[in-house]
Amino acid sequence: MQPAEPTAPADTAVPAESTGPAAVIVLAAGAGTRMKSRTPKVLHEIGGRSLLVHALDAAAGTAPGQLVVVLRHERERVAAHLAEHAGDVVIADQDEIPGTGRAVQCGLEQVSAAEGTVLVTYGDVPLLEAAALRELVAAHESAGAAVTVLTARVPDPTGYGRILRSADGSEVLGIVEHKDATDEQRAIDEINSGIYAFDLAVLRDALSRIGTDNAQGEMYLTDVLAIAREDGRSVRAVVTADLMMVEGVNDRVQLAQLGAEMNRRILTRHMRSGVTIVDPATTWIDADVSIGQDAVILPGVQLHGATDIGERAVIGPDCTLRDTEVGEGAEVVRSHTLLAVIGAGASVGPFSYLRPGTDLGEQGKIGGFVETKNARIDTGAKVPHLSYVGDAEIGEGTNLGAGTITANYDGVSKHRTTIGRHVRVGSDNVLVAPVTIGDGAATGAGTVVRKDVAPGALGVNAVSQRNVEGWTLRRRAGTAAESAAREALDRSDATADASPAPTAGQEKQENEQR
Repeated sequence: MQPAEPTAPADTAVPAESTGPAAVIVLAAGAGTRMKSRTPKVLHEIGGRSLLVHALDAAAGTAPGQLVVVLRHERERVAAHLAEHAGDVVIADQDEIPGTGRAVQCGLEQVSAAEGTVLVTYGDVPLLEAAALRELVAAHESAGAAVTVLTARVPDPTGYGRILRSADGSEVLGIVEHKDATDEQRAIDEINSGIYAFDLAVLRDALSRIGTDNAQGEMYLTDVLAIAREDGRSVRAVVTADLMMVEGVNDRVQLAQLGAEMNRRILTRHMRSGVTIVDPATTWIDADVSIGQDAVILPGVQLHGATDIGERAVIGPDCTLRDTEVGEGAEVVRSHTLLAVIGAGASVGPFSYLRPGTDLGEQGKIGGFVETKNARIDTGAKVPHLSYVGDAEIGEGTNLGAGTITANYDGVSKHRTTIGRHVRVGSDNVLVAPVTIGDGAATGAGTVVRKDVAPGALGVNAVSQRNVEGWTLRRRAGTAAESAAREALDRSDATADASPAPTAGQEKQENEQR
């Protein structure tokens, strides 16, 4: 089913429209030691994006005045990732004082606004959606609350902080951790997601009053709720019906679980938009992939990166496409493509490899066991089978025979092969670049093309065939080949002996034919 939208309590009406928050602070400073990885946790990927980029995408969807990311662990590496994927964010650095409260305090140092709403979220919550954050902001501002926390109800709340509400349910009285909860409190099924909307002025003031005098020696962000309550301010909650949306990643098991859930949601979205996915259990599609209506995705397909599949295209079975454009009505079977373009009505495969720079024109064909690289194969041109085409241009309507190789590398430099329109290249040809074959030309089977072939010409360099009679009998004596050859020759001799002698007329006719 589609991801559920967060729902506000009955006492908190949500306006039809709400402006964006003054800022969103995304906490991404943790080491993520449970991932047991040299890669920072927030840089691990699901759905073709890092966890952090997923989080920033949701945050940016609220149209904030500022988007701040708090870093510490592997700071330079994560900052470089941000520069590549989200260059408009502001980086804040958490110092040696631990705790989410301190992380937010460091983030606030980069927030220029004096008032408004500040959202706090995390870099490891990849399924969080902008719509949920917008609704949180709207509910928070509508209620005039100091703090509004995003919560969820779960069948088994073990290990989560419980939300303590007032008798009428309108106010949040506090958050109690599982280890500190009474039996009665542990029966509460509403949990804290750790995602908040704060009044900016309240947040700044409360954080200045929080210390580290606790067992962990940390500044707890949850203490802001207690301070707001002590000051007589309102603390509210918005309940989301979609628990997975607020789940974080702590280890590789959760990474896989949330990756599978994200993939399920992506597949559902495409199927509801008119795409046939025959076997969702064996199909993986990244978040940035686009697919046109009536396209068919067969079992065992992976679509990665910025792949774009046109309407009525058929992909699969057993294909991996990355950053590939596939035109309307094209077909790709059991093949691997990377940074390639496949034109409308074209066909690829089976068992072919399209490397970066491959551009297959409309109605073109790259057949079985073909590898291409940096090659333009024009409209209606065909490379049917068992060929390598690299650094080449193949003109409209041209056909390359089986086993054609464009020999593009001389050991030092790459060179280009140019083949014109409606050319017929014979089987088992080697085209030694740089070389040009003109429009309408042809080459013979087994030809090594070392110099240009003029338009309309036939390029051949095969020598006359010479048969050395009795070679196997002399050079392979005692082998199975020698035995087979001798038996065949004996049969041939016996057949010749049994044939009637030709008449004089037949001999004359054969001599004339010679």
